[in-house]
Order: sequence, then structure tokens, then C-alpha cells
Amino acid sequence: MRFSYHACMCPPDQYQTLAQTAEKLGFDGFTLPDSICYPEIADTKYPYNADGSRQFLEGTPFIEPFVAIPYLAATTEKIRFTTSVTKLPIRNPVILAKQLTSMNHLIKERFAFGVGISPWKEDFEICGVPWEKRGKRMDEMIAILRGFHSGEYFSYEGEFFNIPACKMNPVPKKTTPILIGGHADLALKRAAKIGDGWIHAGGDSDTLKGYIDKINHFREAFGTLDKPFEIHAITADSFSVDGIKRLEEIGVTECIVGFRDAYKGEQDNTDAQAKIDLMNWYKENIMDKC
Repeated sequence: MRFSYHACMCPPDQYQTLAQTAEKLGFDGFTLPDSICYPEIADTKYPYNADGSRQFLEGTPFIEPFVAIPYLAATTEKIRFTTSVTKLPIRNPVILAKQLTSMNHLIKERFAFGVGISPWKEDFEICGVPWEKRGKRMDEMIAILRGFHSGEYFSYEGEFFNIPACKMNPVPKKTTPILIGGHADLALKRAAKIGDGWIHAGGDSDTLKGYIDKINHFREAFGTLDKPFEIHAITADSFSVDGIKRLEEIGVTECIVGFRDAYKGEQDNTDAQAKIDLMNWYKENIMDKC
């Protein structure tokens, strides 16, 4: 089992200390969330907390991942970074491919790209991107991101994007893994068909097993069962040795470990040392015993 530390939208000036500590303690990964901005007026409900409230985002600090991760990678050596998850369809795929290939080249393939659609129509409106057909747009974008990793001339003709033959230099030695988030059947099918993995957004282990069973069913239908596939999960089972064993049995490959529920809307006023104490507790009581 791999373990990834989630800083849970902590104060940005704590990121560097926490990433360095996570690496020192033996965490395999460090994951960051993504949010562009917080609209003053919005009707969309958030699907991953009980009441659908977006209030937890008010005043919550979000650093753009393509800024934060190179900054953190420069002061670490081996820990891998992921996004949980980047809102993909609201971005430009060519510019994003340039950011992705450049960053992963510089940090020696220490980034796995967690992506999702974004549940908020307002994100699309603010960025000037149509809400309609967002899933098909995302599929085309994933194909474009992978195409530019070749380092050779690449062209694309689709419903949404038409790109003449061009290439990017430099590119990383390995194509950046793309891990797809979301709990809807369409997201699970997308992960099974074109993803290098799936990222769980939280919930109990029984529900998680149901999602994983669906993904494996879809992978069998799509003929992708023989390909490497990561499953990242955030669940209470991560906080016991027996729970880790249960997660391994159902196919989880990486536990996302966070020490507060950011969805409750409470600002994080905990200092870095208190977080480090919790990380040390987790290493001694969970990681060292697994």
C-alpha cells in the first residue's frame, strides 16, 4: 500500500514544511486540491458533502497546482505529487499540455495528474467554456495531453479541438499518468476506459467497494484489465491497520490521508507542528505496522 498526505487546504505557507516532512516520514505522495475562484452568487450544489453546501470554500486558500507543485518539488527529492482533482474541461488543452510536459520533465516524472469535470456550472461560465458536452470535451483533452507527450509532431481533429501538426520540447521520459475522479457511472466508465487510475472523493468502505467493483466490470468490458491501474481512496479505513488490509483486499493502491474534514467549512487554524505530530502518529501507528 502507498500512502499520500493531503494537506486539506491548509495555509499555503505550511505546504513546504509539510511536503518535506511527509517525504522524510516515508509518505509516498502529497496531493493538492484545485479551485479557480469562488463566485459570489451560484446555484450549483456541491455533490460530495451531505447538504450540498459550497460554504466550506468561502475564504479557503487554493494555490494553483501548476505553481505549487514545482515549488514543492524543488525542495524535495522523491515524493510524488498528485492533484485531487484538477478541473480539466475548463482549461485549454494545448497550454495545459505544455505546462504538464514542462513540469514533469523538470521534476523527473514525480507528478500524476488527477482530473475531473467540475460539478459547478459556474466554473465553465467564468472561464468562457460551454457546460454542454463537457464529458466529451474532457475525453478529447485527455487524448491531446497524451499526444503531446510523444515529443513528435502531433495533430488532432475532433468535435471541439482541431490542432495542426506540432510538437513540444522537452517532454518527460514517461507519459504523465492520468487519474480520473468522480463517482457517477460516466466517470467510472471514463476511468476504466481511458484512465491510468481512479481517485475516490470520500465515503465509507462499503460504498467504495461498490465503485471499485463497477470499475473492474467496466475495465473487463473495455478490455483494459491487463493495464496498470491505480486506485486512490480517502476513507476512515485508512486509520487502522485492519482497515488498510480491507482496502488492499478490495484493490486500493494508495490511501489519501488527511487529518481534518475540510468540507465542514471551518478554517484551518492549526499550526504546522500540530500537523507534523499527527503525521508522526500515523507513521508509527499505521504505516510502520502495515
